[in-house]
Amino acid sequence: MLFLSLKSSKPRPMKYVIICLLILIISCKIMPEPSTNAQMESIMGFLASDELKGREAGTEGIAAAATFIEDSFKKNKIDPYFDSYRDTLSNFDEVAYNVVGFIEGKDKKLKNEYVIIGAHYDHIGVTQSNSEDTIANGANDNASGTATVLELARYFGGAKSNKRSIIFALFSAEEKGLLGSKHLAEKLKNADLNLYAMLNFEMVGVPLVDKDYLMYLTGYELSNLADVSNSYSEEKVAGFLPKAKEFNLFQRSDNYPFHEAFAVPSQTYSTFDFTNFDHYHKVGDENSLMNFNHMAMIVNKLIPVMEGIVNASEQEIKYN
Repeated sequence: MLFLSLKSSKPRPMKYVIICLLILIISCKIMPEPSTNAQMESIMGFLASDELKGREAGTEGIAAAATFIEDSFKKNKIDPYFDSYRDTLSNFDEVAYNVVGFIEGKDKKLKNEYVIIGAHYDHIGVTQSNSEDTIANGANDNASGTATVLELARYFGGAKSNKRSIIFALFSAEEKGLLGSKHLAEKLKNADLNLYAMLNFEMVGVPLVDKDYLMYLTGYELSNLADVSNSYSEEKVAGFLPKAKEFNLFQRSDNYPFHEAFAVPSQTYSTFDFTNFDHYHKVGDENSLMNFNHMAMIVNKLIPVMEGIVNASEQEIKYN
């Protein structure tokens, strides 16, 4: 109808034409570009570089990683949740901080409900090794999860499509005992944050082997998050890994402090299944072993999942 009115043989005032063009531009909002292997490789190339010396909490290397995350948030129009992006840990002897970004929801009611999308960005730093290489770069653990969160933040920063408010949290000192996430969970609980769900990403740099799902969920049996995820993706992006339950991975990543503090669905997506990666906490955890196509695919397949969760009229994810 708009094009017909613009092509009408009857002359139209220039003001009318300009208004119609503005309506057309607004209605054809350009959405953010999908994630690509090149984008993933670029992010990972810095976070897991030798320059950062393994990103141990409290070191200059992780401080450089924090600056990189801040710059990414600024570039992609993610506001700081607190006065600054850096949230200094109160439970760690060294100076360390989470990096916390925020996009306010667009719905007057739902914006008071929050979804946290998170990952830890620290690793174990410099360690002993049988080779000359002593830097545990932490590509899979957990630059991969950090890159995933940054790419999801890039998407939502451009789309601004979220009805609920989103907090993007990159945690420090996970390797010291989940200290960053414990600090933030307690801080947000004391501030009476209305948390709907905490969605965490851990070790997603290499694909699962011989599985009929893209990722597994820790605490799979505790909630219907897998069903919700799969319904929005229209394929099996989330499944059950028996070893995750056997080794109690639900309590071993940054989802768990939010489960303890808020008693709301708080779970981790991962693709590390104990058979597909032999360099956990070793110097061999390098970018050369990462599958960037796989990582970009995870982000792109998760976008409709995350949009569905933050935009659903009711809270669909529930603990069993």
